[in-house]
Amino acid sequence: MDVVKIGAELLLRKAKAIDTIDERSVKMIEAMIETLHAEGGVGLAGPQVGVSERLFVIDIDGKTPRAFINPSILETSEDTVLIEEGCLSIPGVWAEVRRPRTVRVQAWNERGRPFTIEADGLLARVIQHEYDHLEGILFIDRISPVKRERLLVKYQKQRAKH
Repeated sequence: MDVVKIGAELLLRKAKAIDTIDERSVKMIEAMIETLHAEGGVGLAGPQVGVSERLFVIDIDGKTPRAFINPSILETSEDTVLIEEGCLSIPGVWAEVRRPRTVRVQAWNERGRPFTIEADGLLARVIQHEYDHLEGILFIDRISPVKRERLLVKYQKQRAKH
């Protein structure tokens, strides 16, 4: 699968819920995990591979991929943390983003079973980042307009060289 880059309208739209978890869903999850590993990322959402559906995959350690279908963030901590983020859809761009330290999320796995997890650290960060993709939000939307503009100019210059 190809990763959709910034500028694509699809990245700015709210993704649609998945009605049925079936063989098609499982194949898409497998392809997304393969793409995630090939790109060297830790998370990948449906819109990032051209699929406007509420689905993302995460693999923090490169060995335990996990799918989140139709996720809902149930709770976030009031306590926040500022950590640098990047995105496969905006290669080469990094910025510090403030997010809740912990998150509780409910979703369905590729077998159609619901699960709820409480996450902190990198897992909480990646869940929130990928969930944002399902809402049509990019991580650069969570930084100041001045920093965002500076990063986008830098990104455009990098792309022009290639």
